[in-house]
Amino acid sequence: MTMPTLEDAQALDRADPLAAFRQRFSLPENVIYLDGNSLGPLPVETPRRVAEAVAKEWGDGLVTSWNDAGWVDAPHRIGDKIARVIGARPGEVVVTDSTSVNLYKLIMAAAPLSPGRTEILTERGNFPSDLYVAEGAARTLGLELRVVDRDDLVGAMSSATALVMLTQVDYRSGYRHDIAAMNRIAAGHDVRIVWDLSHSIGTVPLDLGRDGVELAIGCGYKHLNGGPGAPAFLYVAKALQDKITSPISGWFGHASPFVFDARYQPAPGISRFLAGTPPILSMVALEAGVDLMLEVDQNALFAKSAQLFDLFALLVAARCPELRPVSPDDPATRGGHISFAHDHAYEIIQALIARGVIGDFRTPDVARFGITPLYTRFEDIWRAVDILDDIMARKIWQEPQYAVRRVVT
Repeated sequence: MTMPTLEDAQALDRADPLAAFRQRFSLPENVIYLDGNSLGPLPVETPRRVAEAVAKEWGDGLVTSWNDAGWVDAPHRIGDKIARVIGARPGEVVVTDSTSVNLYKLIMAAAPLSPGRTEILTERGNFPSDLYVAEGAARTLGLELRVVDRDDLVGAMSSATALVMLTQVDYRSGYRHDIAAMNRIAAGHDVRIVWDLSHSIGTVPLDLGRDGVELAIGCGYKHLNGGPGAPAFLYVAKALQDKITSPISGWFGHASPFVFDARYQPAPGISRFLAGTPPILSMVALEAGVDLMLEVDQNALFAKSAQLFDLFALLVAARCPELRPVSPDDPATRGGHISFAHDHAYEIIQALIARGVIGDFRTPDVARFGITPLYTRFEDIWRAVDILDDIMARKIWQEPQYAVRRVVT
């Protein structure tokens, strides 16, 4: 097979219908950024919008901006925009808190809907923070957290299962669950699934209404490009909203927060899952990223993602065969990143970063590369593998500075 050349990659970029979106991001010169699945880059519009919120809305408007600038509506306004990205209806998504806090809310709210059951079920490879949250929630509810291998999930669902908690796209390998199929299986056991969509939104087409999703959370700072620590989102299907109540009875989740009633009365609908005062400057930054995502056809986005993945996989197999692929070959069973295993994956990633190719490492031995189609070019993939080939061929990764472990990997 003839290997694609740099010129071939550049030709693909010229034909790319999404190419213009790269100019909508502030990307540093001489850097190939392949870590948008950890932190999305800065949209060009965000600094202007945040500066306006600081100087005009906060500086001039002061407290009146809660009404006049729409601050008080931000969790719902941005939530409704995210709903359009994930195939939800208006009033089913709210932006609030972090993914961990939102996951806790949904587990604590939904598990009691199945009284008499004894366990929360999840898979062993789930994102560790999700496992920590689920363990704490299960302990509080007097339930067992049952953790099984992915292949055993279906067989593990039973009349003892109160709730299943899953991440659609695996944070290490990129493996993607079939949401619709898993929901059908769970429904056969009268079980609900809480889905973590943090590595899904902005990478794979989603249609939560069509696929029978009742409960989900997701991240704002990865593919939504909302900035470091951006607020997360929480989804509850309309039919379920007034049957459950958030375990965190905050004032923004009150039916009449500005009446200042001493007794808590949950707000109707999705509003009851709000808690404290929204972090407006973070909300403003997130909204700029979400607005950008709304311009994109999600199917076109994933089609390009599949092309980028295939180019990356082909080049690495030919030029760096010592890296073992761990991501699924089939686009229908993967998300938006590609991963390889190597005993010295950490050192390899550090050597790449020193050469201007930013990927990341996941324990114990995974080098992970986000291939976000909005700003990643085919040329970027070709050049990244070319640098990787040089690092492997000359064993540059063995230089001692690359073995020094940093706090954030």
